[in-house]
Amino acid sequence: MKIIIHGGFFSESSTDLKTKTAKQEALTAIVKQSYDYLKTHTATETVVYAVSLLEDNPLFNAGIGSQIQSDGQIRMSAALMDGTTQKMSGVINIQNVQNPIKVAEKLMPYDDRVLGGEGATAFAHGNGFDVFSTETPERRAEFEKKLAATGTGTVGCVALDADGKLAVATSTGGKGFEMVGRISDSATVAGNYANAFCGISCTGVGEDIVSNATAAKIVTRVTDGMPICDAFAKTFKELKPYDGFAGAIGIDAQGNICHKDSHPSMVFASFDGVDVKVFG
Repeated sequence: MKIIIHGGFFSESSTDLKTKTAKQEALTAIVKQSYDYLKTHTATETVVYAVSLLEDNPLFNAGIGSQIQSDGQIRMSAALMDGTTQKMSGVINIQNVQNPIKVAEKLMPYDDRVLGGEGATAFAHGNGFDVFSTETPERRAEFEKKLAATGTGTVGCVALDADGKLAVATSTGGKGFEMVGRISDSATVAGNYANAFCGISCTGVGEDIVSNATAAKIVTRVTDGMPICDAFAKTFKELKPYDGFAGAIGIDAQGNICHKDSHPSMVFASFDGVDVKVFG
């Protein structure tokens, strides 16, 4: 069993040491808690659980603490993919729910598994999800001061369970101050993709990740026999012509873990039941 999570990017120039330490501690606690959950649950159940914990922590830009868009509203996106069934479900620009990833999970049995905007929000509220504001005073203050957003906030999880099955989940609160209607990579196969061979979750600038088809490329290359870290290296090299801003985490079916970012520094933590590795 293996698990890796990410919490977007950390910038030495815009985030203080106290926040860095808090993120290290939070990621370490969440990855350990999620690994314990993985012992008695499937990979698919576990990635939802892990991402929901990340959504509930205002240190990360997903769920509670999501960025505010140009019209003063919060719209979030999330996706779930089961590597065994090859089913993906997701929500795009959903509003007023605490855990978008749980709504994505709820959509998995449906024929229409990816919903956007008002339809996604209506589905959530019609299926037992309470109306919930994910806005924090800090995000409102940022918006009111018209601070420049970094565009690098997303959370995600990849898990390999005891039966050797893979799953991936990704959730984002957006890049902040974006045009209304903008769609991120998180609920697409460019940012969230898994099959029986590999699972990948991405973070960074969504437009760059979509242009590179990052997650789908890495998974396809691993499926075709390329070692996972080689697949990461080749795919990230293809971001260079346009200085693409991306980070990714992944696990293959043999339990090999890999992570990479094109710019410093993605925050992540992984756990194999013995050793915790966390960004430095």
